[in-house]
Amino acid sequence: MPTENAVEAHGLVKEFGDVKALNGIDLVVPRGQVVGLLGPNGSGKTTTVRILATLLKATAGSAKVAGFDVAKQADDVRRSIGLTGQYAAVDEFLTGRENLRMFGGLYHLDANYVQSRSDELLEKFELTDAANRPAKTYSGGMRRRLDLAASLIAKPGILFLDEPTTGLDPRSRIGLWNVITELVAEGTTVLLTTQYLDEADQLADDIVVIDHGKVIAHGTSSQLKDQIGGDRLEITLKDEAQGSVAESALAPLVSGEATIDGLQYSAPVAGGSPVLIEAVRALDAQSVGVADIGLRRPTLDDVFLSLTGHSAEEGEEQTQPETPEPTGRGRRGGRR
Repeated sequence: MPTENAVEAHGLVKEFGDVKALNGIDLVVPRGQVVGLLGPNGSGKTTTVRILATLLKATAGSAKVAGFDVAKQADDVRRSIGLTGQYAAVDEFLTGRENLRMFGGLYHLDANYVQSRSDELLEKFELTDAANRPAKTYSGGMRRRLDLAASLIAKPGILFLDEPTTGLDPRSRIGLWNVITELVAEGTTVLLTTQYLDEADQLADDIVVIDHGKVIAHGTSSQLKDQIGGDRLEITLKDEAQGSVAESALAPLVSGEATIDGLQYSAPVAGGSPVLIEAVRALDAQSVGVADIGLRRPTLDDVFLSLTGHSAEEGEEQTQPETPEPTGRGRRGGRR
């Protein structure tokens, strides 16, 4: 009988010699949801996913995926999951359709099923027209979609996506976001690792922020934004002398202390984009000239600076081995 949570991890520790990559990670992923694991390079995201996918063994702690213990029931875990890593792992010399059939063969799936499932996935991922072309002729976005399709050949109920949009252009990122959203709507549970707050904001029901192998915050996107001060209203005035008038006019709209530096006005606000309209009206009513106005949303750096006192880039200075321990099995999973 399916468990309520697709993933449960408690006190995960992973040491590589003197380096402690994970230092007591707790993680819960409810079924049918997307949980985003947010953090910079070197924070422990990929190590966490590899432990959950049975590609690494934890030094300490425990974890269950689909109700199975990752250490004691690794085969059952692998049959329950799909995994897409940071870089597309497709054979460049095979066609898109041949790649999917190859993965179906690795699972020992029925040939007729693999054929129909391949056609279904090629259509879903808008690869039908390119199905008979070698993967080496695909764009980066097409390779990522093919890689994701391959991870779904056996219809896994749980999908691990480790920075799936790495290296993609904005259009391809949005396209992949749409595909992930559709998969979740169909009942797939997703654990998504990412460095991008906007990606977690777009896709995740819940976000877990990690740094140096520890969970430093977790909550919904709105809760995290509130925790770090939310959005900021930023205005460039036409006349520096009108700074005090602008501050007075906008006082009812801001949620914290405003700062004025010459022509630049900045203040935290709540309520999202409608605040912009209210701000324009308030300033116009007081005849305050505005050269530019905008709403700046928090970035990953804002999160880390607020929570840890250092930026995401500084966090990347930590290095940790990422070579998985041999398991004798492939990188993907799914029901047979």
